[in-house]
Amino acid sequence: MREGHQGTGPGAITPDGCAVDVYRRLAVGNEPDVIEAAVPAGATLLELGCGAGRVTRPLVERGFAVTAVDESAEMLHALRERVPGVEAVRSPIESLDLGRRFDVVMLASYLVHTAEHRTRQALLETCRRHVSDDGCVLIQREGEEWHLDVPRERRDAAGCTVRIVSAEPVGEGVNAVLAEYDFPDGARWTQTFLSRPLSKEDFERHLGEAGLAVDTYLTGDGTWVRARPESRWKRSRRDAERR
Repeated sequence: MREGHQGTGPGAITPDGCAVDVYRRLAVGNEPDVIEAAVPAGATLLELGCGAGRVTRPLVERGFAVTAVDESAEMLHALRERVPGVEAVRSPIESLDLGRRFDVVMLASYLVHTAEHRTRQALLETCRRHVSDDGCVLIQREGEEWHLDVPRERRDAAGCTVRIVSAEPVGEGVNAVLAEYDFPDGARWTQTFLSRPLSKEDFERHLGEAGLAVDTYLTGDGTWVRARPESRWKRSRRDAERR
């Protein structure tokens, strides 16, 4: 288990505190619609942190050629049950190097808010390493005031009540977030994870350090972003201006 992360409840728990059976049960939201509207039809798509395939399956059904990556063997087992035949790769995202590039790279699940700057940089560099020069990177980020609007809850389409109970500071701009998942049949899980709130300026700066630049914010709340690889000329000029 990663430091500061934990999970409770039946079944396998991943190193960041996610319960595999929760993601087997949760319904897909509007993610496939947002993605489909933002990228070319039939694009090759690298999904980083695919989990149990909740988003993977509708993307495959809509004609995308998906390569799904996760570090958890249990999550990938659930993925293969849900999406037979999908290309699945077990690897930490930070060290992934498939030696090929994709039309679209997707970093969802708010992974960009990882507590460690070094880890965030590695995640974004993996995105840049695997996206074609004329492709794009889709990133899901936390909404404004996300860490202040607590407690809050929503009802998932599968009937689960997803509750963000608290976001407590643990030092250096990082919060420990407690989430609860209650299902109608009485099944219950919790997850505690570390998350670093990022202003729009900080978020865009981190992208720039990895050779990416915001193309557009795809949703009105700014949670989904399409980024593009910076041209070498533009990046060299930006780095020179910083020096």
